[in-house]
Amino acid sequence: MAKSKISAPPITEAVKNIKAGKLLPIYFFFGEDSFGIENAVNTIEAAVKPMIGSDFDRETFQGEEKSVVEVIDFATAFPFGSGKKFILLKDFDKLKDKKALASYAASPPDFTILAIVNNGPVSSAATEPLKTLAEKNYMFEAKELKGNTLVNWLIDFTAAKGKTLTPENAQLLMDISGENRNLLESQLEKIFIYLGDVHEITIDSIKALSTQSKEFTIFDLQNAIGKRNKSRSLKIALNMISKGAAATYLVHMLTRYFTGLVRVNELTEKKIPNQAAARIVGTHPFYYKDYLEARKIYSDNQIINAASALLKADISIKTSSADEKTIVTILILEILS
Repeated sequence: MAKSKISAPPITEAVKNIKAGKLLPIYFFFGEDSFGIENAVNTIEAAVKPMIGSDFDRETFQGEEKSVVEVIDFATAFPFGSGKKFILLKDFDKLKDKKALASYAASPPDFTILAIVNNGPVSSAATEPLKTLAEKNYMFEAKELKGNTLVNWLIDFTAAKGKTLTPENAQLLMDISGENRNLLESQLEKIFIYLGDVHEITIDSIKALSTQSKEFTIFDLQNAIGKRNKSRSLKIALNMISKGAAATYLVHMLTRYFTGLVRVNELTEKKIPNQAAARIVGTHPFYYKDYLEARKIYSDNQIINAASALLKADISIKTSSADEKTIVTILILEILS
């Protein structure tokens, strides 16, 4: 699906205004960040709940199961209680006869709050009802958080729970768990339970999470490959694939690993402190010692060979029908040949 070309405010703006008591009659949430959309919907429901006088004034519709007419009929009917009505319309992308919603959006009743969820981005606001929704400023986009933005979210989320997390350890958690916020939240909740009354999330507590779940991490794979241990590298990689890690993720992280590895000798010659050197190569300071050891084992030609194997694997993932375990197996065998 094409990325959104609509200029809409970020969904965080909607959440901020809702919490400040500024409610709109319609919210149209769209974008790739399902976590952000779910959070926004929960925020609306929490804000509206005290205003709903009857259970009959709260309804959820599924786009593939209901028609626009049914949604509008419920939205325009007066509340059973003395307060507001709240409607959650899911799967807008599967809703038939969407255009009929334009007239409702042009003049919505003041007693109903309608939250609409579209799965993924939308291409343009040229057609109805998106045109009217955009003109009325009812549309909010949920973009996936990446890089430093996601690191900052992890730190803020942790702080809200009364814990502390450094940027380096936040990046470590992302490297281990990926960038899906639902998964990251789940991992953090497990760490919170593990920590108990302890406030700081350290590398040891993050590593303990993987140990308790008996799962290998990307750092286990990098360490095995760094030592050129073929059997262990294959065991870890195939286990990670079986547990749900995507081949694209392994290729990306190993590419980053070898890109960093090639710089180690230069950093050593310049006597860059390990803490700073770790940031330069893109790893946690705890794991930089493994880079130093691996660089003693890998020649420049072997790193070039690894880069070539990674490029080949990346192309294979995008263009061939080979399964991921086969691609990753071939990749590791070529790196360690």
